[in-house]
Amino acid sequence: MKPHEKELLQEELRLLQDAKKILEYSYHECQRIGIKESYTFEELDKFEALTSRFARTSDVLIQKTFRLIDRIELESPGSVIDRIHRAERRSLISSADLFKEIRRIRNDIDHEYIPGIIELIFEKVLQLTPQLIDSIERVERYCDKYCK
Repeated sequence: MKPHEKELLQEELRLLQDAKKILEYSYHECQRIGIKESYTFEELDKFEALTSRFARTSDVLIQKTFRLIDRIELESPGSVIDRIHRAERRSLISSADLFKEIRRIRNDIDHEYIPGIIELIFEKVLQLTPQLIDSIERVERYCDKYCK
C-alpha cells in the first residue's frame, strides 16, 4: 500500500466513524417514534434526518470506502454491484443482496417526493440501519491491518 493510500484510508475511516455516530443518534430517535400513520412536523424532521444520514452513510461506505479498499487491494474498479460483491467476499457486509436493497432504498430516498412511498422508506431505513452500522464496524476491523 502506498503511503498516501494509508492516509486516505485513515481519513475515510474517520469520516465513516463520524457518519456512524450521527446515524446511530438519528436511528435511536426514530426508533422511539416508531412507524405510524401520521407524524408531527418534529417527527417528520427526525425521520428526514435519519433517511438523509442513511443515504449519505451508505454512499460513503459503498462509493468511497469500498472503492478505496479495492484500489488498495489492486482490484479493478467495476460497478457498484461489483464493489458490493467484493465486500461480501471480504466479509465487510453480511449479504450482497441486503446491500443491494440498501442501495435501492438510498435511490428511493433521492426520489422520496413520490406520494405514498415515504412511510415505506421510513420503515425500510429503520430495518436496514443496524445492518449498515454493522458493516461500518466490519470495515473498521478489516482495515486495522492497513492502518497499523
